Amino acid sequence: MKQIVFISGKGGTGKSTVVASLSLLVKNKIMADCDVDAPNLHLLLSGKRQSEVDYFGAEEAVIDNATCISCGKCREVCRFDAISGNFEIQPMKCEGCGACMLACPVGAISMADVKTGQTYVDATQRGTFSHALLDIGAEGSGKLVTEVKENLFGFISGEEWAIVDGSPGIGCSVIASITGADAVVVVCEPTMSGQSDMERVLGVARHFGIPAFVCINKYTLNLRMTARIEYFCEINGFPVVGKISFEPEIVKALQKLQTPMEAGIQNVAREIERLWSVLKSELKK
Repeated sequence: MKQIVFISGKGGTGKSTVVASLSLLVKNKIMADCDVDAPNLHLLLSGKRQSEVDYFGAEEAVIDNATCISCGKCREVCRFDAISGNFEIQPMKCEGCGACMLACPVGAISMADVKTGQTYVDATQRGTFSHALLDIGAEGSGKLVTEVKENLFGFISGEEWAIVDGSPGIGCSVIASITGADAVVVVCEPTMSGQSDMERVLGVARHFGIPAFVCINKYTLNLRMTARIEYFCEINGFPVVGKISFEPEIVKALQKLQTPMEAGIQNVAREIERLWSVLKSELKK
């Protein structure tokens, strides 16, 4: 199985739209949305829920009031001011470091698992789809991304491709998204900040030795910047596998929960088809 992850230096570049379109084109595949902070691919993929599991990705201190002697040792060592004057844990402040547990002379403090999100696996007409949602204010998005991918591969049934909508940015969630990938495709926009974001995330892919490709979305908005991005990619060995023109009709289609393919936006559909053809050829080299 070949695993291809679509990423971007920031959110909103159109990678989820590209992945949703490919979900109609690519046969014999499984899919995942690794943007656990703000997932949206599930809005375009409807299916039957196969699995829904609470995810416990953090720990939090718990004080046993019956054992506590109110000595204050825990408050002295807590750097996050997470223990009140009444010796109660304030959940939004506790980082789960365990210092209070080590400092307690009577063993009144223990660590408990905390729910930080939920994972889902859906059976759709386009293939098995794994996704998740991080709870508001929760940390550990990188660990939850890893869980999303592990859930996905637990449902493998001889598929040829794994198409993954990766996390935006360059942080730990992105690293978790691209771990084990055979290739990444960076979707960028033709702006100065778009090029900067693209270069940073390409640097992450190169650091981990993962072949990287580029798709320039809305390229007709700024042909000069498009040419600059193409030149950068050429001299640095990152093939440009797609150039998608700006089409206001795409927004209208997405508002109706349709991909450009389903909405019949022919020039965009043809370019996404070409992107997939070029990408397959590149992966065979």
